[in-house]
Amino acid sequence: MRLDGTDRKILKILQTNSNITNAQLAQEIGLSPAPTLERVKKLENAGVIKSYHAAVDQAKVGLGVSTFVMVSLKGHNKDNIQKFVEEMKKIEEVVECHHLTGQSDFILKVVSPDIPSYQTLMLEKVSNFEMVDNMQSLVILSTFKDSKVVPIP
Repeated sequence: MRLDGTDRKILKILQTNSNITNAQLAQEIGLSPAPTLERVKKLENAGVIKSYHAAVDQAKVGLGVSTFVMVSLKGHNKDNIQKFVEEMKKIEEVVECHHLTGQSDFILKVVSPDIPSYQTLMLEKVSNFEMVDNMQSLVILSTFKDSKVVPIP
């Protein structure tokens, strides 16, 4: 899908405020509400806009520990990769799972209430999967930037 200047404006605005009304969005981009809504629907139907989410303060909901976990698999074959990905999708504490190049095969972002619950998750679930060779955990001490807004070229 080709994006014009108006589509780019819409995406920029919706990334920073997905709760904006169609009327407000229309006013900001300089169109009337009907064509604005049509453009948004077109972006959604094309898969450019994948979903809308509420940003949750993790600490305020009791998730005080965030970690990145570097995971290496025993075999680098399609079957092991697919099995691992399917298992990660089942664990709600794993909020991100990325397949990598380099020394590790995957990097996970894991959220948990505290260190003991994180340790239990790693020992009783993730490390017990037959395809996992080794893991390295990196505890996040502070986060200085956590933007969900992507630059639209």
